[in-house]
Amino acid sequence: MSAICVVLLIDAFLPTKQRRVTYWLAILAIAGTAACSSYFAVSESVIAFSGSFVADPAGYVLKMFAYLLVALMFVYSRDYLIRAGLFKGEFFILGLFGLLGIMVMISANSLLTLYLGLEILSLSLYALVAFNRESPTAAEAAMKYFVLGAIASGTLLYGISILYGVAGTVQLDELATHFSAPNALNVAALLGLAFIIVGVAFKFGAVPFHMWLPDVYEGAPAPVTLFIGTAPKIAAFALTWRVLAEGLGDLHGSWQGVLAVLSVLSLGIGNVIAIAQTNLKRMLAYSAISHVGFILMGFVAGTRAGLAAAMFYTLVYALSAAAAFGMIILLSRKGFEAEKLEDFKGLNARSPWFAFMMLMVMFSMAGVPPFVGFYAKLVILGSVIDAGLLWLAITGISFAVIGAFYYLRVVWYMYFVEPEADRPLQADLDVRLAVSGNALALLVLGLLPGGLLALCARVLA
Repeated sequence: MSAICVVLLIDAFLPTKQRRVTYWLAILAIAGTAACSSYFAVSESVIAFSGSFVADPAGYVLKMFAYLLVALMFVYSRDYLIRAGLFKGEFFILGLFGLLGIMVMISANSLLTLYLGLEILSLSLYALVAFNRESPTAAEAAMKYFVLGAIASGTLLYGISILYGVAGTVQLDELATHFSAPNALNVAALLGLAFIIVGVAFKFGAVPFHMWLPDVYEGAPAPVTLFIGTAPKIAAFALTWRVLAEGLGDLHGSWQGVLAVLSVLSLGIGNVIAIAQTNLKRMLAYSAISHVGFILMGFVAGTRAGLAAAMFYTLVYALSAAAAFGMIILLSRKGFEAEKLEDFKGLNARSPWFAFMMLMVMFSMAGVPPFVGFYAKLVILGSVIDAGLLWLAITGISFAVIGAFYYLRVVWYMYFVEPEADRPLQADLDVRLAVSGNALALLVLGLLPGGLLALCARVLA
C-alpha cells in the first residue's frame, strides 16, 4: 500500500513524456513487495491482526505467482499502451491496487477480510475494463461486469452475514471449529453456504455464473484481458480454498455435490461453445470456463491431494493464459488488435519462432504431453479417481478431448493457411523475451513437473 501511494504521488507530478517512470516504479514496487514477502516468509501458519490475517507457506507461493503475473502484464502492456495512446499512470496504479486486493484475499483469515480484498480487486478491474474511454465496447463490458459483479458481491456478503448469525464469528478457523461439532449444521447454515457458493462461482467464472466472462474478455483492451484471465484466478482459488476447504471443510458433504455440478456444467458449456467462436479472446474466455471446471474437480475430491492438484492447475493455467494473451498483444499494432482467429493466419511464414511459441501455449492448454497442461489435467483426474469419483474423471477426459479441437484450430491457422499480408511483428526486445520465456516455461515445467507439484503438496499439507 505504501508503494502504491508513492507511485501515485510521483505519477501525479510527472509530465506525459516521462510516463515511463511510472511503469518502472510499478515494476520496482512489485519487486520490492516480492522481496519483503520472501524476507518475512514463514514455515508454518501464523495468525495476526486479531485473527483477520494469516501468513502461511501456501499463501506465500500464491503471492509470488501473483507478483510474477502482474509484472508480466505490465511488461506485455507497455508497447501496446503506447501505440494505442493509453500509456497513462492510472493503468499501473489500478494494476497495483488489483494486486493489493489479491494479496489481501490470499492472506485472509476472516470472511470480512476476504470480502474487503475481493472488493479492492473488483473495483480495480471495473475501472481497468473501461480504461479505454473512447471504446463503446469497453464501456458496455465494464457496465455489465459492474452490475453483475455487484450482485455477486451482495450475494456473497449476504451468505457471510447468515454464517455469522449461525456461528457468531467470521474467522475461518473459528468457523471450522464451530462446524466440526455434532449437529452444528442446520437450514440457516446451508442457506448461507448456498449464497457463498454463488459468490465464489461468479468470481471463478463457473457456469451458470459465467455470463460476464466472454463479454468482458472481448470488450476490454488486451492487456486488461490478460490481467483478468491470470492473477485474479489465483485470488479466486484462494477464496475457494480459504472458505470452503479451511473454514467449511467439515461441510464437504454439503457442498461437494454442488461443486460437482458446477464443474460438469463448466466443462461442457465452456468447451462446446468455445468451438463456435471466431474471436480468439472470446474463445479463451470459454476456454477459461472449461479450465475452471477442472480446478473445481480438485475441490470436489476434498482431499489434500485434490487441493494440491487444484492449486497446481490454477498456477499452470494462469501462466498459460498470460502467454496466450501475450501473443495477442505481440501481434497487435496501432489501431489493430489481433483478436480474431484469422489474424493468426500464416504466422509461421511471418515469424516461425513466435508461431512455435503459440503452438506450445495451445498444446499446453489442450493437455498435450510433454507440456505442463497435460500433467495439470493428469493430477486433477488422478485426485478425483482416488476419491472414488470415476464418473467425474471420465467426464473431464471426454470434454478435454472435445476442447482440443479449438486449440488445434489455432495451430492450423498458423501453419496451414497462407498469410493475407506480410506484416512484421512490432514489439521491443524485452516483450519478445518475456513472451518467449513465458511460453518456454510451459515446456520446461512439463518436462520437470515434479518440483512445482511437490511444492503445492508441501505447502498445503
